[in-house]
Amino acid sequence: MTTQSAQPDLLYSEEEEALRAAVRDLLADHCDPADVIARTESGAPHDREAWKALAEGMGLAGLLVPEALGGQGATHREAAVVLEELGRAVAPVPYLTSAVVATEALLACDADDLLAELASGRRIGALAVALNIAPGGAHRTVRVEGGALHGELTGIADAAAADVLLVPAEDGGLYAVDADAVTVAAQVSLDLTRPVAKVVLDGADARRIGDAAPAVRRALRAGAGLLASEQLGLAEWSLTETVRYLKERKQFNRPVGGFQALKHRLAQLWLETVHTRAAARNAADALAGGSADADVAVALAQAYAAPVAVRAAEEALQLHAGIGMTWEHPVHLYLKRAKADSIAYGTAGSHREALAGLVDLQAP
Repeated sequence: MTTQSAQPDLLYSEEEEALRAAVRDLLADHCDPADVIARTESGAPHDREAWKALAEGMGLAGLLVPEALGGQGATHREAAVVLEELGRAVAPVPYLTSAVVATEALLACDADDLLAELASGRRIGALAVALNIAPGGAHRTVRVEGGALHGELTGIADAAAADVLLVPAEDGGLYAVDADAVTVAAQVSLDLTRPVAKVVLDGADARRIGDAAPAVRRALRAGAGLLASEQLGLAEWSLTETVRYLKERKQFNRPVGGFQALKHRLAQLWLETVHTRAAARNAADALAGGSADADVAVALAQAYAAPVAVRAAEEALQLHAGIGMTWEHPVHLYLKRAKADSIAYGTAGSHREALAGLVDLQAP
């Protein structure tokens, strides 16, 4: 007699739906599209008030942190729901970089004090690894001389908002560095809601908190897996807003959405978005349960979600016609975030290559 492995339950629980509703309500108050656009023009894109409401008011910064360390003791499934809503609002908050990536790195280290601070939302963390690096990929390190760090790292997401940086060094250690001890210089970024920066360390005081290799790999894997949920939120917003607009916009005295060619394009986009939801939920569930297939689930989710999010945003811009090309309409925020996300934590191509190796389907 053979037994079949239990299939994961990828449906949203009542608690997850309640969390979604609460986060969506909060973002409706804090992340109005016009305000987000204005913030990207201000030179200070991060919304500190929205972050404070999410992190301190709702306790969402500590979802992945055990209760014994001051967190919520939740799982990646709940964090994924939050990221779906943040993607839907293109919220300029460092949730993915601090509450997921930096937090996962700390969970692999001996730094309970830092974990508690990040979980409370009092401090923001950033892993000093370039945003484009895939799980297991090679990344730059800095020198250690007399207990101080020297070097330069580029492409660090949300470094400008961070209070503490987690820096991998040549000696194999991961070091915690106060942001005040380094120089952070903004770099040109397509996505102005998640800016990247160059971090220069010139004799910065640091504390070794653990081994860099396992911590960085764990952090980037969680980042890539849960990024798919953000991409799902981007795609869902693009599809929903486009359908709404095409129902209202008229041409030849009939709704544009009634034209068969557009119906076919929207139907295809809906199908791809549904598939993205399945892949993103599977990755979150695998990470939450510590599944042996988590690497496969993450690679599959990123290989599929990244191009779908980009295509959804491109379709939204094109089908909104003239108004979609204006700066005042928020669709450009979604296209830029989708494009930037498509190279974050590894491209779709790199994840397809990793997936082929994981399931032993190497090219001839």
